Amino acid sequence: MKNLITLAAVLTIAFNVSAQKTQDLFNGKNLNGWKALNGFAKFEVEDNAIVGISTKGSPSTYLSTKKEYTNFILEYEIKIDETLNSGVQIRSHHDPSKGDNSVYGPQVEAETSPRGWNGGIFDQSRYNWRYTIEYNPEVKTAWKNGAWNRVKVIASGNRIATWINDVNIANLIEENVETGFIALQVHAAGGAKIGKKSRWRNIKLTEISDNYNFETTAPVISYLKNELTQEEKNNGWKMLWDGKTTNGWRGAKQDKFPNKGWSMNDGILSVHASGGGESEHGGDIVTTKPYKNFILELDFQFAEGANSGIKYFVDTNLNKGKGSAIGCEYQILDDKKHPDAKKGVDGNRTLSSLYDLIRGDAQEYIPSLYTKKYVNKTGWNRARIVVDGNKVQHFLNGCKTVEYIRGTQQWRALVKYSKYKNWPNFGEAKEGLILLQDHGDEVHFKNIKIKELN
Repeated sequence: MKNLITLAAVLTIAFNVSAQKTQDLFNGKNLNGWKALNGFAKFEVEDNAIVGISTKGSPSTYLSTKKEYTNFILEYEIKIDETLNSGVQIRSHHDPSKGDNSVYGPQVEAETSPRGWNGGIFDQSRYNWRYTIEYNPEVKTAWKNGAWNRVKVIASGNRIATWINDVNIANLIEENVETGFIALQVHAAGGAKIGKKSRWRNIKLTEISDNYNFETTAPVISYLKNELTQEEKNNGWKMLWDGKTTNGWRGAKQDKFPNKGWSMNDGILSVHASGGGESEHGGDIVTTKPYKNFILELDFQFAEGANSGIKYFVDTNLNKGKGSAIGCEYQILDDKKHPDAKKGVDGNRTLSSLYDLIRGDAQEYIPSLYTKKYVNKTGWNRARIVVDGNKVQHFLNGCKTVEYIRGTQQWRALVKYSKYKNWPNFGEAKEGLILLQDHGDEVHFKNIKIKELN
């Protein structure tokens, strides 16, 4: 609680809203100005609050404003019954052709589970998680189960920031600015959740400009395409690929960038499909500079059934023959369609794993998660690799999936029973190149950036 008080104390928001008009989105009496979308869960007014009731057989139901908004301060109070998951859509859209997923767009999360991702930003029926609270875990206790919680959302230009009970939770920079409705969600539910309630009251909105000045304390997570925010620049981040040229990259087994097998179009770096062979077409590409301690982050998208990887501590003087260059590998794989997912030991060749050594599994580090990995199967996923001395971590879409210490007895035992057993001191180099793998399948990369650590 002391940390939360400190965060609240240092939080200074320059609202400057004296010239803006705050409007009540809910009059406390009826649902004028709202309409239900997608499902058939019931909404009613009770004790000056909108109450949504979980209904058997209904998909998620949304009570939407009839008006759309782009830049705004949204404030509301929310209280949900135990075991429920809910939220408030912002800048969202409706497409009846999408069936039970007809409402899509950013949602400010509300939940009572031990995961504690309240105030995080989930892109409903589209991109999935954009800002999990694993980026800012010390604020998880800001939310109070069984009580009314005050929520503030500021959407201005590309930035969306959230607060719960005056604690800054999320600080998200989106690639695109959207205009859309506000909507209250009653989540699809079954069993003991039927008949339980989600409640909202004191729903107010102030429209603001797209360059509205306010400050945040939550870590910034940005999806700007191949571009750094000022916060990232101030914090030591650099683009590892400029989004346009081959500067800073070369072939792993040549002095220049490959003249086939890779392309750069519209800010996307792509390795082409060539039959699934390992480094047999254009070949792997590596940075021209080695890195020692760093945070590497990038977005990737793979074709159905694809295999690829991100390697680090790479020494291109090793394995000058056939196959890929040698290094520790963050596995990129379609776990459901590629046969490699069932090979290796205990799933250690699946997505986000340390290839052939340690299985990627977010539940190892966040036991309250509903799934071992959050994977956006229909679009882009975000990889993060953190190297701090001998300690290394893998993250997938904001969730840690692997952690290990190099150079220990346990590490060497893992290597001894892996495909790397014949490479002396595998993975123990002080520094190395970063590699994007050509494994003969179509994979795309963007937003490749790095922060070097001391």
